[in-house]
Amino acid sequence: MSATLRTLGAAAVLALCTPLVATAETELSVYTGYQTAPHSVVTVDDSSGSTEFTAGWDGKSFEMPPYYGLRATYWLPNEWGFGAEFTHDKVYANDDTRAANGYDVLEFTDGLNILTANVMRRWTDAFMGLTPYVGAGLGIAVPHVEVQKTGGVKTYGYQYTGPAVRLTAGVKYDITETWGVFGEYQGTYSMNKADLDSGAGDTLETNIITNALNFGVSYRF
Repeated sequence: MSATLRTLGAAAVLALCTPLVATAETELSVYTGYQTAPHSVVTVDDSSGSTEFTAGWDGKSFEMPPYYGLRATYWLPNEWGFGAEFTHDKVYANDDTRAANGYDVLEFTDGLNILTANVMRRWTDAFMGLTPYVGAGLGIAVPHVEVQKTGGVKTYGYQYTGPAVRLTAGVKYDITETWGVFGEYQGTYSMNKADLDSGAGDTLETNIITNALNFGVSYRF
């Protein structure tokens, strides 16, 4: 009798688990879009002391190197998903900012580089084949720091500069069982403290917000 009960129990567990396995899926997404950034306060500490100014930023999304993003999401049967995402955001200090504050170069353009672990929620085929989704992520910023005062030493290289967060809201439309297209809004916030090569202990600090309207393609399996 005990053997029979064990067999029935195993069968029941298998029956419960099978649909979960069958409906879980992995989705890979790639996108580009139009990305901007509002002004932010920049604080520089160097041999001349501590200075603070407000920088106006340009995104220049479609100039080389372009703005783009990559996302991987593992969707559970309950429509919650977990994954990772990388965006190659960009910000250039505009001409007025550089001229007013004595900089030849002030930018994070190869790129601002936000990497996050995400939690996602979707509503499959909610209306006329459209699947709305939202997501949030927590991670780090690893920008390519490019800073040079007029006539000064140039800082040029990748650095870990601080934590970052991401918010996403969009809609996907499935073209086939595996391929889909999507449009979304995405915002990021990163806290950046970069080391400058102009002298020991020299730093540049600024918190940057980006806003982007993305369009992309996804593949699920």
